[in-house]
Amino acid sequence: MRKYFGTDGIRRIANTELTPELVYKVAKAGAYVLSKHTDHKPTILMGRDTRISGTLIESAMVAGFLSYGANVKLLGVMPTPAVAYLTRKLNADASVVISASHNTYEFNGVKYFSNKGTKISDSLEEEIEDVMESGKLDELTAIGDKIGISEYRLDLNEEYVKFFKELFQDNIKKYLSDDFIVGIDTANGATYKVAEKVFSTLGIKYKIINNNPDGININENCGSTHLETIKKFVVDNKLSLGIAYDGDGDRCLAIDENGNEIDGDKILAIISQNLRKKGKLNKDTIVATVMSNLGLNKYAKENELQLLQTQVGDRYVLEKMLQEGYNLGGEQSGHVILLDYNPTGDGILTSLMIIQTILEENKKASELANLVKLYPQVLINAKVNSNKKYDYEKDADIKTAIEKLEKEFDGNGRVLIRPSGTEPLVRVMIEGEDQEYITKKATDIAELIEAKLK
Repeated sequence: MRKYFGTDGIRRIANTELTPELVYKVAKAGAYVLSKHTDHKPTILMGRDTRISGTLIESAMVAGFLSYGANVKLLGVMPTPAVAYLTRKLNADASVVISASHNTYEFNGVKYFSNKGTKISDSLEEEIEDVMESGKLDELTAIGDKIGISEYRLDLNEEYVKFFKELFQDNIKKYLSDDFIVGIDTANGATYKVAEKVFSTLGIKYKIINNNPDGININENCGSTHLETIKKFVVDNKLSLGIAYDGDGDRCLAIDENGNEIDGDKILAIISQNLRKKGKLNKDTIVATVMSNLGLNKYAKENELQLLQTQVGDRYVLEKMLQEGYNLGGEQSGHVILLDYNPTGDGILTSLMIIQTILEENKKASELANLVKLYPQVLINAKVNSNKKYDYEKDADIKTAIEKLEKEFDGNGRVLIRPSGTEPLVRVMIEGEDQEYITKKATDIAELIEAKLK
């Protein structure tokens, strides 16, 4: 089991848990593991979000990389998907993003990307941890002219803007109208500058909020985790669409013209329909996680699409896509991967695909969102003995209760039991047509699990 890395890199409270000393080791070990098969001095790109601790963590990581002998290009504040895109474009050996994504400002994190612009695998993270714990770090010290050098390349965000210009300008320009206006919430995060540049370049009219980061207001009652502000903003200003990014810019959720949420499942449906009409949806397949709403499953069946589901985490969605040749996948939370364009969730890319679809279809956002009827979901955490949280499958009473409920649903509901990877909890998620009924059933099963696995 990994000691430092979780489901999305390392994420801890900055300067107490995520200390400069720890980050230095992570950098040195990471540079070694990610470049040990190269025959040249490795080059590593580094971007960050707007947290007050960003430059502190950045400085410690740079020191670790240079000490190993790697060269570093500092990109400054830049969305995670921009770093991933540039890693491939510039043929860098690896990259790292300093961000805690949707978490509050006191947290920060470290996410590694391979030379292909994809998040590194669990096995590579384990290998980095092994090097950190082995006492080998002192051997990985560059001397003399082998020491690495760093340089600031803040200009490279223009390459990311150019990427969108080449991809969307002709098509979006063809369909744009004067009354189409988008509201943008950048969560005071990594997209706060580049989103405006992209929308301005493409000629899309917009109104923007939460784009004045001060180091501590990232994700604070804003962005994709707090949609109340953008919902009100869209309705009050009579906008065509609202877009909310998260702190590091790899997620996007949308708001229709009436102020209603368009979540990741609905976004996948909207984009899948558009791609399929153009013959661009590989194998007529969407890849999602087990947490996707039953409504997405029904949409797929009704439209003769295949929906494949992985364990929770966008990295597992991507792995499935790469293994089997699919090009559209994502999560309910707004991570959407469009593999033909970028090998990671990309909030700006996702928002532009939504906009392009609305314009091409000449429909309102609310009409497109109606492709999927979302079923009510209830999630309850059962507190259990940490050593027993995987034993729910072995208990006859728990199995009987789940099977009985699934039989009752007869295809119009779903039970998902999932042990937490980090806490002594078993998560009970139930979907169905009646909110009150599924809440009662989820509570009953959670209480049974607690009693049996205490």
